[in-house]
Parts: sequence; structure tokens; C-alpha cells
Amino acid sequence: QVQLVESGGGSVQAGGSLRLSCAASGYEYIRYCLAWFRQVVGKEREGVAAIRDDGGTNYADSVKGRFTASQDKFKNILYLQMNSLKPEDTAMYYCAAAPGCLYPLRAFTYNYWGQGTQVTVSS
Repeated sequence: QVQLVESGGGSVQAGGSLRLSCAASGYEYIRYCLAWFRQVVGKEREGVAAIRDDGGTNYADSVKGRFTASQDKFKNILYLQMNSLKPEDTAMYYCAAAPGCLYPLRAFTYNYWGQGTQVTVSS
């Protein structure tokens, strides 16, 4: 059973940086897609970044050049490095996992989710 636990959220000023972590367990024998999503009140969950099972990455247009997803395979930790943060990046951020991802940035692709970590960016 895959378990995901996010951490690293907090409050930062616009232009600042933050690094989110997602500790993953229970998928040692399966190639998984790992992703970050975010959600604000009144809107659907948005795919932010994904690391596909083939090792490639996908990013939402809104975060390209600012966010970087990476993985420490030895420690089973997924990261999201967020730079040049903007107020519109404010959201609850979730990590997710799935055994495959034809659509890496679509929420329906993922069947395992973390509890979320709040990111607040002030202007």
C-alpha cells in the first residue's frame, strides 16, 4: 500500500522560495508516476508537476521555469522546489502516486494521495 506524507509548506513573500517534500513508501516493486497538485477553495485540483514512470517530467505552464520536481530514490522522497513564488501559487499542495500516467497532470490518474501541505505567498 502506497503512503505519502507531505511537509515543507509555510508562508513566504512573493519572490521567495520554498521546498516541499513528500515521503513515499510501499511502492518499492512497482514503477510509479509521482506528482504534485494544488487546490484552492472553489477550484478543481490542478496538476503542477509530475515525474513519469519513464523518468520524464511534466509541468503546468504556470510554473515552468519556476518549479522543479525531483526525487531522491534512495530515501523515497519526492521534492518540489518552488522559486520566484507568486501570490497565485497560494494553495494546498498535495503529492500523488500512480502505477502509470498516460495523463501525468490530471488528477484522475492518481489513486494515492498525501494529506496536503499549505503554501501561502504574500504580496
